[in-house]
Amino acid sequence: MNSIHEKEKKLEEALEKLNLVNPQNLNLKETITNLDQQKNQLEIEKQEIEIKYNELQENYLKLKSKIDDLNAKKETEIKKELEFSDKIDELNQETDSLLEEIDKWQM
Repeated sequence: MNSIHEKEKKLEEALEKLNLVNPQNLNLKETITNLDQQKNQLEIEKQEIEIKYNELQENYLKLKSKIDDLNAKKETEIKKELEFSDKIDELNQETDSLLEEIDKWQM
């Protein structure tokens, strides 16, 4: 029986506290309305920021891909230049050898 009386007493206390919170209180209603509006505005801003973030992420990936492509092309060009330089050196050596041969035959 004690537990029933204790439960009833706790229930009455809870009801008293609920009665103290008057939902008709304009200040409380205004506060709740303002908080709800702020929450909605923040959710809108969050969505906009997420969209911008995703766009930036896509742009970053595109630019990174372009940079990687440019770096690969640059490396290819450097290799070609080195090969070309080596070919020129070989041709210079062959030319020098031929000139030496010509000089030998002219003597």
